[in-house]
Amino acid sequence: MPRPSSPCPCGLDASYGECCGRLHDGRAEAATAEQLMRSRYSAFVVGDAAYLLRTWSSATRPAGLQLDRDIEWTGLEILGTADGSPFHTEGMVEFRAGYQVGGRPGHQHERSRFVREDGAWVYVAAL
Repeated sequence: MPRPSSPCPCGLDASYGECCGRLHDGRAEAATAEQLMRSRYSAFVVGDAAYLLRTWSSATRPAGLQLDRDIEWTGLEILGTADGSPFHTEGMVEFRAGYQVGGRPGHQHERSRFVREDGAWVYVAAL
């Protein structure tokens, strides 16, 4: 778990405590679909499965989530967004997340769909 003063894993120029950490610990909620996407990426980095489940749509959320501890996440690049602002109820975020497994690099490229449930942004599924 990064310290609150550590750089945020999501790649924004902010500390973990003032960026994704405050979403992970419940002090704030994501204002946009992109902010939720960034916080979910950071949750993978820090191994916060509870946050990932909490921010997953009730319609598509799995019963449980086992994170692969052999994956080292190495960076997030937001490639594009559609809607997903504080004024929308749906949004899409396209991203590429880098990782290493056993010293071998790879990446996950995804277009993710987000909606609001009870006013809060949640992840629905990859498009």
